[in-house]
Amino acid sequence: MAGRGPAPKDPARRARANKDPIATTVLRWEAARPPRFPATRPDGLAWPAATKAWWRTWSRSPQAEHFGSTDWSYLLDTALLHASFVDGDFKQAAELRLRLAKFGATPEDRMRLRMQFAAADEADARRAPPGDTAKQRYGDLRVLPPPAAKDG
Repeated sequence: MAGRGPAPKDPARRARANKDPIATTVLRWEAARPPRFPATRPDGLAWPAATKAWWRTWSRSPQAEHFGSTDWSYLLDTALLHASFVDGDFKQAAELRLRLAKFGATPEDRMRLRMQFAAADEADARRAPPGDTAKQRYGDLRVLPPPAAKDG
């Protein structure tokens, strides 16, 4: 089974914090909407219903907010593999899995890509408002001196 190896370790648990030896290239962000799904495949065949549903799922996914034009182009090429797979060409399975992993298709893929769903805002909204502070609940506490030792 091909893949990229185990998921990365949590940085807080690493023994060393070496800097990345390769500098990062920062690109200008270019948001792109999903392209219109073609009516037919390049060979003129109709798309399988499963592939159309698959495309709708990806175009509405949280990851899609971060796809650029090249990502959508790559995903459209991947749709061809998906259609072939749905049509019974199971030789496409490994390539399809590897391509979808690049987009964060499974929880493990998202962990490897360091993606997290931001549910914190919703959790904060459901949380009960904070009550009294510890000082309000317990007053002005002081440390008492230890009891005097008795001679006996």
